[in-house]
Amino acid sequence: MRKDEELQGVTLLGNQGTKYVFEYSPDILEVFDNKHPDRDYFVKFNCPEFTSLCQ
Repeated sequence: MRKDEELQGVTLLGNQGTKYVFEYSPDILEVFDNKHPDRDYFVKFNCPEFTSLCQ
């Protein structure tokens, strides 16, 4: 679990009122630091529609 202070500035994740646009808009991308950069991760999303832009 992340502490509240670690998520300051993350306002869109989990927000049901987020307005999504149909063109690329960096304004809706939010990032946060990896708490464990030395670990390998397996990430699985179970969602019928999901778009991700990873840098």
